[in-house]
Amino acid sequence: MTQLDLLAGPPTLLRTPSWLGRDVVEEIELPFMSGDYKVLPGDDRWAVTCLKTGETVYRGIGPVEVLRSPAPF
Repeated sequence: MTQLDLLAGPPTLLRTPSWLGRDVVEEIELPFMSGDYKVLPGDDRWAVTCLKTGETVYRGIGPVEVLRSPAPF
């Protein structure tokens, strides 16, 4: 871990539903700031695209959200 990593602040998380139950979510750490992602809701599948790279980082069940972690790791 570098000094820049410590100053970067809390990570960005992609929060998705889990197959384990309605009240269970899964969180995936993302490399860019939360504003660098676009969430595209769909009828049965949602998508999350990185605006910096154009890459689709998630396509699956929703709802999903991209947010800053409430605490640094």
